[in-house]
Order: sequence, then structure tokens, then C-alpha cells
Amino acid sequence: MRYFRYFNSDKLYKLVILQTREDKFRFTCKELDSTMQNLNTIDRASFFTLYKKVYLFLRQTMSLDEVSKLTEIIRQGDNIFTREDSLNELLFSLNTAVIAVEELRLKQTTVCSILLFDAYDSGYTSLDEVERCFGNEIKVILSGLQKVRQLEAKKSDDKSDNYVKLILSFIQDVRVIFIVLAMRLQQMREAKDMDEAERFDFGVETLFIYAPLAHRMGLYNIKSELEDLSLKYTDREAYDYVARKLNETKRSRDKYIDEFIAPIREKLEGTGLKFEIKGRTKSIFSILNKLKKQEADFEDIYDLFAIRVVLDSDIDKEKAECWQVYSIITDMYQPNPKRLKDWLSIPKSNGYESLHITVMGPNTKWVEVQIRTRRMNEVAERGLAAHWKYKGLKAESSFEEWLTTLRESLENRDIDKENKLEDFKLNLYDDEIFVFTPKGDLKKLPKGATVLDFAYSIHTKVGATCVSGRVNGKNVSIKYKLKSGEQVEINTSANQSPKQDWLNFVVTSRARNKIRQELKEEASKQVDFAKEMLLRRMKNRKIDYSESTLSQLIRKMRYKSVTDFYCDIAEEKLDVNSIIDKYVAFDKKETELHESFTERSADEFKLKSDTEDRHSIDELVIDQNLRGIDYQLAKCCNPIFGDKIFGFISSQGIKIHRMNCPNANDLFTRYGYRVLKARWTGQGSTSSSYTTMLRVIGNDQMNIVANLMSIISKEDGVQLRSVNIDSDDGLFQGTLSVSLANTSKLEALIKKLKEVRGVKQITRIN
Repeated sequence: MRYFRYFNSDKLYKLVILQTREDKFRFTCKELDSTMQNLNTIDRASFFTLYKKVYLFLRQTMSLDEVSKLTEIIRQGDNIFTREDSLNELLFSLNTAVIAVEELRLKQTTVCSILLFDAYDSGYTSLDEVERCFGNEIKVILSGLQKVRQLEAKKSDDKSDNYVKLILSFIQDVRVIFIVLAMRLQQMREAKDMDEAERFDFGVETLFIYAPLAHRMGLYNIKSELEDLSLKYTDREAYDYVARKLNETKRSRDKYIDEFIAPIREKLEGTGLKFEIKGRTKSIFSILNKLKKQEADFEDIYDLFAIRVVLDSDIDKEKAECWQVYSIITDMYQPNPKRLKDWLSIPKSNGYESLHITVMGPNTKWVEVQIRTRRMNEVAERGLAAHWKYKGLKAESSFEEWLTTLRESLENRDIDKENKLEDFKLNLYDDEIFVFTPKGDLKKLPKGATVLDFAYSIHTKVGATCVSGRVNGKNVSIKYKLKSGEQVEINTSANQSPKQDWLNFVVTSRARNKIRQELKEEASKQVDFAKEMLLRRMKNRKIDYSESTLSQLIRKMRYKSVTDFYCDIAEEKLDVNSIIDKYVAFDKKETELHESFTERSADEFKLKSDTEDRHSIDELVIDQNLRGIDYQLAKCCNPIFGDKIFGFISSQGIKIHRMNCPNANDLFTRYGYRVLKARWTGQGSTSSSYTTMLRVIGNDQMNIVANLMSIISKEDGVQLRSVNIDSDDGLFQGTLSVSLANTSKLEALIKKLKEVRGVKQITRIN
């Protein structure tokens, strides 16, 4: 049964075996094996296992002729089994197909698309042939996958533009999204064979695009695995630290879970309910985020695991039996009412249904318990893919609404690329609130949504003319942040229009898009009016107009755009006559300067060095082997030569961060398109100096601080910049700021400081 776990009946299992024998497998293992003898690096046993799995799955609904035609195209003649690279591609497709079958439970149409894609992409078959043999659905999916493949392969200097096109290419069809996520998961599983730089790119891209998308679709298992693998490839040290700590505490954690579960199991068995109960350790990525957010040690994090109760309930008894389990558990353990999350009454937008409670377990430890039914558990693990089995999931329409809003944003030429990516990220991870219209209709909004967000969710015109709201009968401003359960009414005025500052407090992508669009339309009118007024005044004063001269003047006045300049004229923040006077003076000065330059020899000029106030530029390479680029070392993590690093494009220019910077995951997930590869090169210069901070903890004994200072002063190439020591109840804790050349110097210094008598711990501070 191990190859056929998607079959629930022994009868169906025997039927498939009989069909397989009658078919005699279009290509037997013996025939395949004979063509693969020269490919020693291929695990043939694994290949045949995958081949059988996928074949038997397809034969449930496809005829022998259809499967034979499919395998013929996949094989691309007999050549695929004589070329190692082609066979690796087929192995990848088979693994991806198994993910689609076993983890997403997708249909044959989607699995066939995965298997046919490489043959189509390499030109062995055409869309017309695919349509003729397998139908239009597969043709449409393959066309969508090809667009994704082309954009993934494209290496553009403008990451943001490429990401926008990539996202737009696969959100056109939900089935393409499922396949893209399955492919990305398999790519991440195989990424250990890539070089370090390529793995880093994959990790950042996965955290920015694919893991959030899996979350939005309710695929929590896939999302967690993608996040963990991304962390493994972007910050292996942090990944290994959490993994090691989890392994070290596994025995005590398992013992605690057993002690917690035992009395619950006994009680539930007495009720006659059919159930499964077990503990589940949370993902490494989520645990690391808790460590960073709470600034706590691993031992201080209480919610490393959750208990899950899964009931075998009839659909009409689901809620009642879940609440029955809730009552039993909270009678045994004290609940925390602030941490009750009821997604039974109102499921999440992606269809997630469950009851989450946190109770005080043995040894006064807080424990999270999740209560759900078998159906709810399948929806939780498969997300929106489950709607094919459980018809009528409200999540499907909610997701389609989200996709429609996202498409509108990405296709809108009036929105810049960074704002488009921001719209994509909006609400992907956020918790939801539930509010009601005056008629009692339910509206789901992201946590932090305001009255203005609610107004735009009703209608664009309602949002544009919103002046205030009434929440539970009380007047509130448009900035008021809504809470679950509130009833909201919108007050409008014909004199109201969108304002620029509205963008500072709305949180939904729909509201942001509509406000930007309306502001742009208004700005366009103002620009036309202001430009016409400026030209008319210049003509009246008989001044020649030069667009290039005016553009230079606008830049000199520190305006980010010409539109902002004209808007200030329209709003009378700038006096037109004053601008004309500046224009005349600027034009005269530029003319004189040009005449002066033409009279002087070029030999009188020399280029100024752009490397001032910067570390030796040859020590660092950014992105595609670029040198000589201005950069700054980030203050949040103080990287030094030898650290594993990455570059980040900020408003102040390129900043260099350590891979294990406390802000790294946030930068990858929110601004992946701004991340650049970076690395140190050469051996490093002994004349370069980098500052880092050390935390020292030890016994408060005589001369210990003096001994530390003495070691630092004697260390060649190390300079002490500052010291801060606090003593309390026989212990001291302090920070040392030191300047040195590289990580080798730092490691040597730490080793010597640890040898000082009384020192308990020395760690580098991020």
C-alpha cells in the first residue's frame, strides 16, 4: 500500500493492480533500465517508484491509449533515457507531480500539465498537439507555465519589474499557481546542489513571493517548508542553531506533550468521540521569528509546539463536537481568554476553520491547542485546493476577489513598480477582523483596517467621499482602526475628495489603489493648469522657454518629480513670478558657466576620487561582480570583513547587512526585490577597520574588567572604542565596542577574552 496511499479502499487498490497487469506497462522497468545503464548518478530505484506512483494515479481516470500517448511525449522518443540532463528534468517533473498528487491532491489535468511541460518547453510537442490529445485545459495551463518559465529565467537588472511580470504571469490561472508552488517546493528541496549564490537568490525570492502566496492560499505545510528551506539557504547558522536546540530538547518536550495529552485522551475516550490527538513542533522559521521579536533566549519561548485534536465528525455535528472538546479541555486546564481564536464561526478568507485556545498546562506552561475536524484539517493542509472536494467553500470567491484586485493593481500603468509589489504583499500574512454593515452583512478586513478601508470595500465612490464613520452608533474619524464585531456606517459628503495623507493610514490594497488613481487624475489636471499658467506668464514677459533648463531648475529645487513642482504652483505654494525670476537667473548662470568651460583646457580638470569615507572598495563585490559602488555598513548588525553579507537598496543608497542580521528575514519577505548578492573579496586589508559590539557576562570579581581591557590593548590591530559595564548581585554584564580588520581577528579576540578567569559568556551583538 505504500505506493498507493491516495486510495482508501482495498477493492480499488486491487482493481488498479489488475489494470496495471492488463496494461503490462507501456514501458516496463526492464526496458527502461536497459536504456539507463550508463547513467550511474541516477537513482533508478527512486525513478521507478515515482514512475509507478504517477502512472497508477493517471490510470484512475485516463485510458490506456491516453497514458501511452502521454508517456510517449514525455520520453521525447528514447533520447530522454540516454541523456542525464533530460532524465534529471523528468525526475524533477515526476517529483513535482507527486507533490501535486499527495500534498495538494490535484486532479489528473494538472498532473498531466506538469509532466508535459518540459516536452512542450523544449519544442518536442506543440500546444495544438496537446489540445488534440488531451484537451484545451492542459493547453491553457502549459501556456501559462511557459510565461512563468521565461520570466524566472530572465535575469534583469530591475528586480522589481521582473517580479511584477512574474507574479502577473502566474496569477492569471489558479491551477498555474498550484503548479508553480509545487515546482518551487521541489526546486527548494533540490537547491542543496546549487552554488551558494544561487541558493541565496532562490531563498530570498521564495521568502518574498512563494511562501506568502502559499500562506494566502491556505497551504500552511508547504508555506512552512518553503520558509524553513529559505532560512537554511540564507542563514544556515541561525537555522542550525534552532534545529540543534529543538533536537536537544526533544526528549523533554515529548515527555511534556505526553503528560499534557494523557488526561485529555482519557476524558475524550469516555465521551465516545472518534478523534486523533498529537503534538506538533512549530517550524524553525517561525520559532526564529519569535526569538527575534521577543528578543528572548530559546529556553524562554513557551509556544514551541501545539497540540492538535482532529475529530471524525459528521458535517452537521462538526461545530458542536469541537466546542464539546473545548469545554472538556478548559475544564481540565485554565484557559487564557485573550488568546481564544474562533475560526469555526467565521472561517478565514482562505477557508481555514479551527478553534485555537491557549491553556495553562503542567509546570505553569502555556500550551496552544487546536481543535478541528478531519474535513477542516484537510482544508487547512490543502487550502484552496480543497474546494474541488468540498464544494461551496466561501474561500474560493474571497480568493478570486483578491486575485482580481491584485491583477488590477499589477496591470495599472499609473502605479509604480514598488507600489505594485507592496500591493502584492499587503494582507498576505495579516490577521483578519470581522465587521458588519448597518444591514448586518459581514465584511472581512485585515487587522489594522480603518473606517476609510471599510468605505472603499463598499464602493469606490463611498470611499472617495467618506468624511467620517459611525461605529456602534458613535461618531469616529476616517482613521479609526476597526475591531472585530463592530457595526460600521459611513458618512459621506459631495465636497470630500481623496487626500495624499490617506495613503498613510489605509492598509488594504484596494483602498490604496483607488486613492492613488484618483490623486493621479487630480494631479494631472493641476499640472496642465499650472504649466499653462507658467508658459503664459513667461510669454507675457518675453522670456524664451527651455524645457531642459526648467528641468534642471526643478531638480536644483529638490523636487522628486515635475508633477510635484507643478502641483505646488497650482496650490499657490510657489509664486509663478518668483519661479520665472529664478529661471532667468539660473539660465544666465548656466550660459556663463558653459562659456567659461569652453575657454579652458580639459587638462586643467581631473576626476575626483569617489572612494572617500569608505572602506577599501576592492574588498567588496556587489551583485553581478560589480566593484566601485558606493555603500554603507548597516548599523543594525555592524558587518565586518569575513562575515556572510548581502546588499540592500535603501533610500540612503546600498547598505551592507550580515546574513544573520536581526532584520534580514523582514527585508527578504517584504523587500526581496531590493536585495543584492554581496561578498568580500581578497584577504582583506590590515589597514581597514570595522566596528563591532561584544556582550560580556561574568562574575563580579576583582580586576576582571582590568584584565579584559589589558587583553584588548595588547591585541595587535584591535582598538577599544567604548565600554559599558553594569554590576548586580555578584554578576556583571557589559558591552565592549571594538574596531578590528576582519572576522579572524574577532574570533581570536573572543577566544582570548573567554580565557579570562570569571568570564562566563562572550557573544557578538547584532
